[in-house]
Amino acid sequence: MSLELLFSFMLLGAFVGVMAGLLGIGGGLIVVPALLFLLPMAGIDAEISMQIALATSLASIIATSGSSALNHFKLGNVDMFVVKWLMPGVVIGGFLGANLAEWIPSQYLPKVFGVIVLLLAIQMLFSIRGTTSKQMPSSGATMVYGTGIGVVSSLAGIGGGSLSVPFLNRHGIEMRKAVGSSSVCGCMIAIAGMLGFILHGYKVESLPAYSVGYVYLPALIAIASTSMLTTRIGARLATSLPTPTLKKIFALFLIFVAGTMLL
Repeated sequence: MSLELLFSFMLLGAFVGVMAGLLGIGGGLIVVPALLFLLPMAGIDAEISMQIALATSLASIIATSGSSALNHFKLGNVDMFVVKWLMPGVVIGGFLGANLAEWIPSQYLPKVFGVIVLLLAIQMLFSIRGTTSKQMPSSGATMVYGTGIGVVSSLAGIGGGSLSVPFLNRHGIEMRKAVGSSSVCGCMIAIAGMLGFILHGYKVESLPAYSVGYVYLPALIAIASTSMLTTRIGARLATSLPTPTLKKIFALFLIFVAGTMLL
């Protein structure tokens, strides 16, 4: 681990924090491909780099989403029905996704990530347009939806905001409460997914130094230290910049990332 590489992780965290505050995402869609580029420079084996990127991304999301969730809870922007019934599903799904990632051969994991990112980009483009609101599903159905969100999020190393915010908003939850409730659930997805990757990572002998399971601590600490500071900048920018335009740009960026991973 060189100083240049550590500085790169910190720059990544700063950028992720701004984007998280600006677009209401956990940042995993940026962290995972960036780590796949940076981790080989730290001498990490390519066979486990995808698992380390996913696990470290989820661990960094705990810090950013946890901070966001606490602020939203203080402001009353959390819907308790959503937390009560969506959270158990996303926790189960997050743990299942981490287990599923362990069974998928390493060479296919980037392809799975690429497909998920491509679908999220398409979903983000469609979410720019307004959609008619529906009623929230029953408690059981909400838990099932949460499980699906948790599995996909854990497999992609994200907090799930790209999935849960449009889902909640489409079902009649006002935007600020959708974002606040998603932050709470995203933090829990990240915790469940990270724990799953830690448990499976302990069996791997080729892990780099300063790792806890698949979580690479130097990258985690550097990313989290700056991302938690710059979320405020993104939140301020969100009040002055045209968010639909930013979402279009970000969706195009995701399509580029997905194409790179698939090819």
